Amino acid sequence: MDKLRLTCPCLFGVESVLAFEVKRLGVEDVETSDGRVSFTGTAEDVVRANMRLRCAERVQILLASFEARSFEELFQGVLSAELERFIGRDDAFPVKGYSIDSKLHSVPDCQKIVKKAAVKRLESRYHQSWFEETGPVRQLQFSIYKDRVLLLLDTSGEGLHKRGYRPTANAAPIRETLAAGIADLAHVRRDSLVVDTFCGSGTLLIEAATRALNIAPGMRRSFSFERWNWAELKRDFTAEYRRQCAAEVDGEAAFTARGFDIDPAMPQLCRLNAKNAGVGPRITAGVADVRDFDPAKTLPDGGIVLCNPPYGERMLDLKRAEELYRKMGEVFVPDDSIGYYVITPHEDFEQIFGRKADRRRKLYNGMIRCTLYMYFAGRDKRHK
Repeated sequence: MDKLRLTCPCLFGVESVLAFEVKRLGVEDVETSDGRVSFTGTAEDVVRANMRLRCAERVQILLASFEARSFEELFQGVLSAELERFIGRDDAFPVKGYSIDSKLHSVPDCQKIVKKAAVKRLESRYHQSWFEETGPVRQLQFSIYKDRVLLLLDTSGEGLHKRGYRPTANAAPIRETLAAGIADLAHVRRDSLVVDTFCGSGTLLIEAATRALNIAPGMRRSFSFERWNWAELKRDFTAEYRRQCAAEVDGEAAFTARGFDIDPAMPQLCRLNAKNAGVGPRITAGVADVRDFDPAKTLPDGGIVLCNPPYGERMLDLKRAEELYRKMGEVFVPDDSIGYYVITPHEDFEQIFGRKADRRRKLYNGMIRCTLYMYFAGRDKRHK
């Protein structure tokens, strides 16, 4: 089977986590850059990556990479790409993309040029002058950064953060792909006890649970490539791999999780989403105020606290948010058997919380720049 160059965009800050996931797929030539991990694989690896990768935003096939400082260079670069390898006579091939710090800064104009060049290329290969585009969608995407163009074919469809378990969410959810990265950074294991004192719709707990139980994040959803007539992919491989993922779920894992939220509507939503994700029996959720949190009572044998507390720009005014952080500093008592992992965009969190973190990681929750403050349990300190 011919090799493909595949690339997976991700939220800034989780590149190393995603690169480790990618390497576990057994692919070749893994390369990490800002907000992206690329590798060489096959059509079957497109299936594996879409179903298995927890931190990837989508899986794309790299069609071309070139410099372009003029529309003519953009046109010629797209014209040279082997689009006919993936786009059939009847397929729809819409174009979208972005441009950052480049001479070609008008995205609508770039879209028109890429589309025009794509049509020209397919005209020459299929010897037809009109394309109905009534078939399956083959989404063309372009990324132009500092005059470097990546021409890409999306295989995912909806973003991979849309796992399918969260039809509704609270006012300020954490993205599933980021929550998965935090669970990895917190070293969630198959026997972990995880607590979220601001559980909301349950994303942190659910991503921790699916990681602990080895539930493939894409196992319960569909992908764009499944609607393609793709000669390079064996017809039944996707269904076979989905069954393989289901067989590899670790139902014997001892993992459990507990969620608390002051909003009485959130625990019920958390439990519903957990049920949709297939981890309902592992997660309990109830109404509670973080001010009443007692680590010794809730985590008598140790565990992990993951949380995304409210912050001023989001749900509480800044003063109330800072009061909450001070109270967290009082109730999140240092303990060698408990690790605390708090994500927030507040730059003075440590000062307000009252303790310096053992480690910090810059992350992005969508477009919001945040920091993950990590207070390791004693056993984790020895591993650092």
